Amino acid sequence: MKIRTSNPVFNQDIEARVLDGEPMGIAGTVNKTFVLLLCALIPAVVAWYQTLLGYTDKVQMIMIIGLVVGAICAFIVIFNKKTAPYLTPVYAFAEGAFLGGLSGFAEMRYPGIAIQAVAGTFLVLFVMLALYKMKLIRATQKFKSVVFSATLAICIIYFGSFIASLFGAQMPYLFSAGPIGIVFSILVIGIAAMNLIIDFDGIENAAMNMVPKYYEWYFAFGLMMTLVWLYIEILRLISLFRSNN
Repeated sequence: MKIRTSNPVFNQDIEARVLDGEPMGIAGTVNKTFVLLLCALIPAVVAWYQTLLGYTDKVQMIMIIGLVVGAICAFIVIFNKKTAPYLTPVYAFAEGAFLGGLSGFAEMRYPGIAIQAVAGTFLVLFVMLALYKMKLIRATQKFKSVVFSATLAICIIYFGSFIASLFGAQMPYLFSAGPIGIVFSILVIGIAAMNLIIDFDGIENAAMNMVPKYYEWYFAFGLMMTLVWLYIEILRLISLFRSNN
């Protein structure tokens, strides 16, 4: 028997039966998510502090390495789930280094923005978890299809913007500090928040179907990816608001 994971990033078949050994549990997934957050926190604080000390060239190199290593680990885990227990902590460490540098540069321009973005990210996480637990938002198939399509559209927009930047062009309005840019940023945060609902549903369904134990790391990895995306978007939104002041 197989189930489909609800996470749009990992929309693949998942083995839904454990032949031997301990099955995945929700508590185990939560614990491993906290481990990944800790793995990300340590390099993030170091990179952030190094940025504030003025070692910007070194931090930029750290950010590039973190981004590349994180992307490599993510691709490997996506296509080989059994590597999740070994590579997801590496992914979290690498992403922490990247986010720490990014936050440090933002902090230099807008003091206090990093803690605001962290608080905003966890506020959204707990609100969406509460809405999911109270069944006020249900991860129906239609809901998943809409969120997946919206997420894909955002990825295409960002990819198109990246390609355009290579030729010295920019997408007008969407990434500006004007009303359109702010509304677009809020919309992206909303889509990222909806992905959390899909993550919660995927974790719950996988646990009920008694998938193998290593899936705790796999789903913790999926949740971590959503949180990283959410943090970056909230950081960007706050910077847009503060640039207008």
